[in-house]
Amino acid sequence: MSDAAINWPDLAGRIDGKRHVLPIRVYFEDTDFSGLVYHANYLRYCERGRSDFLRLLGVHHNELFSTEDGSEPLAFAVKRMEIDFLRPAKIDDVLQVETTTKDITGAALHLEQAVMRGNETLFKALVTAVLISPRGRPKRLPTDIRETFAAFVEDDS
Repeated sequence: MSDAAINWPDLAGRIDGKRHVLPIRVYFEDTDFSGLVYHANYLRYCERGRSDFLRLLGVHHNELFSTEDGSEPLAFAVKRMEIDFLRPAKIDDVLQVETTTKDITGAALHLEQAVMRGNETLFKALVTAVLISPRGRPKRLPTDIRETFAAFVEDDS
């Protein structure tokens, strides 16, 4: 493997203890007329964080939706989100999306996400994600996914 390949950044972020951390740079396209990050882009940043957290845990969207093994196609969908906009980000800021697992039930993942600039929290979200069928019906989390996430549940103590 070349030195360039070894030093290439991991585009999916990294697992740091029990949390996933994804770096994000703010580009001009992320901002609104005021030069600050447009509010809906924080949701996009969090979606990337959740998707890459899944990816690093070995849970791939394309495999969930695949029917090659004869199983029903499944997809994660956000059921509920509680959000707080705390401080603005601006062009060229280097941010990180931090994702932690707060709880797992039979049919849902409860995640906490934060968009950070250094030690400063800019945005927080509590997210409930569920698995659904192509018809939008909720499905129980498969045992392997529940067990994978169980190792990452944050203790409140």
